[in-house]
Amino acid sequence: MTQPTDPALMSAEQLLDLYARRALSPVEALKAVTERVARYNPWVNAFAAMNPHALRAAGESEARWAAGRPLGLLDGVPCTVKDLLNMAGFPTRRGSRTTDATPATEDAPAVIGLKAEGAVIIGKTTTTEFGWKSPGDCPLHGITRNPWNPQRTPGGSSSGAGAAGAACFGPLHIGTDAGGSIRIPAAYCGLVGMKPSYGRVPQWPHGAFSAVAVAGPMTRGVRDAALMFSAMARHDLRDPVSLPDDRRDWREGIEQGVAGMRVALVRRLGFDPPLDAEGAAALQVAAKLLEEAGAIVEEADPDLPDTRAIFSRVWGVALARIWDQTPEDKRHLLDAGLAEVREKNEMMHAPDFLGADMLRIECAHRMARFHQRYDLVLTAATPTAAFDADAPTVKPMEALWRDWAPWTFAFNLTRQPAISVPIGLDEAGMPRAVQVAAALYRDDIALRAARAIERAASLPLAEPAEKVQMRGRTEIH
Repeated sequence: MTQPTDPALMSAEQLLDLYARRALSPVEALKAVTERVARYNPWVNAFAAMNPHALRAAGESEARWAAGRPLGLLDGVPCTVKDLLNMAGFPTRRGSRTTDATPATEDAPAVIGLKAEGAVIIGKTTTTEFGWKSPGDCPLHGITRNPWNPQRTPGGSSSGAGAAGAACFGPLHIGTDAGGSIRIPAAYCGLVGMKPSYGRVPQWPHGAFSAVAVAGPMTRGVRDAALMFSAMARHDLRDPVSLPDDRRDWREGIEQGVAGMRVALVRRLGFDPPLDAEGAAALQVAAKLLEEAGAIVEEADPDLPDTRAIFSRVWGVALARIWDQTPEDKRHLLDAGLAEVREKNEMMHAPDFLGADMLRIECAHRMARFHQRYDLVLTAATPTAAFDADAPTVKPMEALWRDWAPWTFAFNLTRQPAISVPIGLDEAGMPRAVQVAAALYRDDIALRAARAIERAASLPLAEPAEKVQMRGRTEIH
């Protein structure tokens, strides 16, 4: 495979290798990325704020490499942070005109992890308002567009992270995921999107979707996702559900493949999620690739309760809380869809919500039993390719399980790791992806499977902002 010569198009691993050989400096890499941002971001609209201190951080990294003392795993690698997470010195606006512009005074745990390993943060990326939906627009920053095609959405709620990754605005991007908000934009933008096991990447402060939300990597390759995950997955005492430290490089064992593993090809998640013909073809391609890599693939059903009814309540109550906690004189500034969801859920009583949470636990139990028979679950990632960026949000309660997240939210309920992996292009030249999931806390197995698919599909890094339709990648028919 031809290696890129433009640092903006390189993976984090490639950058680090060049830094170590003194063939490239972090300052040179940052300049290549910022030049690309200047060229493409005016129409991509991936950033909520740029970091004016990034060049200084890159210079400090350059000095460390020159002295032979890099700070950590990511020293000098450009990255971004989604604007749902706190970054000291910057406001956390959450895509909303109702939020305070006062800068945060401390970093979120994931940001601490990246900084501790020397990453250079170039800015904060856009999000849908409070991370509530999959179309990539918000009242505060407007519409973020897909670098593959500006008429299409990058997805959400990690819309800016998805667009920044696809446009090659650095190799590493933090997203968050409460129902698919990492995996959906990753699938629409041709990226790898990893939703880790719940608690593996600490969060603070907890948001409205605390019971199901996680932060995770969005990258252009699986190995970079594992590298980034190694920096993010560290205990933080502020988060009471943070897992104990498991300090490791999550790239270890990632090339071991899937030979002998049992893989369940799943088409039902308590209901029949919609899937178009090209998505079904992509799923079959992935199943065949896993079989050729030595896995035992068979269709199976985890026999879950109707996950639509469960997640709709979890999601709806969280959004109703956002509406109710917004001062009355500012509610007119919120995305209109929030009012519609709140109205649909205002009559929900505590027993209804507690009943939904018990069913969530039942889902997790049934999936754990399922994983006694299967090492991995393989599903579609999204029902279609990326849709129109300018389309209005209509009937969000239905769109949630019909158009946005029918393949992803079940794994937030079960809290297990799930990764969206690119598999090729559809006839319109847009990325398609599949999803692999492993048992709770077996993030290593999920990464191995994702890497096996990526390696078998032989997909090069994308450069869609210049090519709009990539050439030389797997076509799905």
